[in-house]
Amino acid sequence: MVRAKIALVAAFALLTAACGGGGGAETTSDGTTKVTIGLIPIVDVAPVYLGIKKGFFAAEKLEITVQTAQGGAAIIPGVVSGQYQFGFSNTASLLLAGSQGLPLRVVAPGNSSTNEPGKDFGAVVVKKGSPIKSAKDLAGKRVAVNTLKNINTLTVSNAVREAGADPKSVTFVELPFPQIPEAIAKGDVDAGQLVEPFLTIVKERGDVPIVDNVTGLVVALYFTSEQFAAQNPKAVTGFTTAMKKSLDYANSHPEEARAVLSDYLKLEPAVQQKLVLPKWPSEIDRPAVQKLLDMAKTDGLITKDPDLAKLIP
Repeated sequence: MVRAKIALVAAFALLTAACGGGGGAETTSDGTTKVTIGLIPIVDVAPVYLGIKKGFFAAEKLEITVQTAQGGAAIIPGVVSGQYQFGFSNTASLLLAGSQGLPLRVVAPGNSSTNEPGKDFGAVVVKKGSPIKSAKDLAGKRVAVNTLKNINTLTVSNAVREAGADPKSVTFVELPFPQIPEAIAKGDVDAGQLVEPFLTIVKERGDVPIVDNVTGLVVALYFTSEQFAAQNPKAVTGFTTAMKKSLDYANSHPEEARAVLSDYLKLEPAVQQKLVLPKWPSEIDRPAVQKLLDMAKTDGLITKDPDLAKLIP
């Protein structure tokens, strides 16, 4: 009962923030708008850093400050409350937020899988010598993910289900991406879902990928709050323009995208050269978003359809 009350209080606080937060941003005398974006420190967000370096945001009169968080599930309330004006989140968490009526609006694509099984930027891995060889073997096991009820829990559960096992038997353990490799090594978890650069780091020591859980999906999106969008339409339009330029540039200049990683990640040179880059499309693959929504409904994560036309206009 106490836990239930705490959950209700937390939900009410979040919805209250949704009604009152997410408003204005500072604009300087030369017309530049200062905005903060919430990001996860992973390879996926390289286009933002590349776009800042190339001046794409400055050209749209935007001054970007980056703040990092553990996952999209933590960034969403930050955008709703106005802590961040823009955010990066996995698509499943945004769909869940939309189904709960949170006032969010997607403003640009984030990243997608490479669509190459065995050569993607995310996977579930196990320690070398583990008896776990497939998704079916994850039943009854402990699997580390960066946040709960997100794209990783959803897609791992879906893989277990499609392999003929019970996804409800999987115990998900929430850990930041940088801590998952050590948890796998120590045996604190039986497997871990990792993205780059952590995927290459554990493969270099002999860990084995067993499930390509993100292949064929729109993995993440950039978004803002409805309130910020209404009050700052020029800034939002500028962000979308700069972000799409950044995505296109990263896609067509992969070596520059790889090089910019050292601006925000501490990487061994060998890892930086070997890691797999995701795809950075400048348009959203809506059927792939629907595929994730269908997974979420099958898994019971989402019970009410979000208004996709409102969430992803």
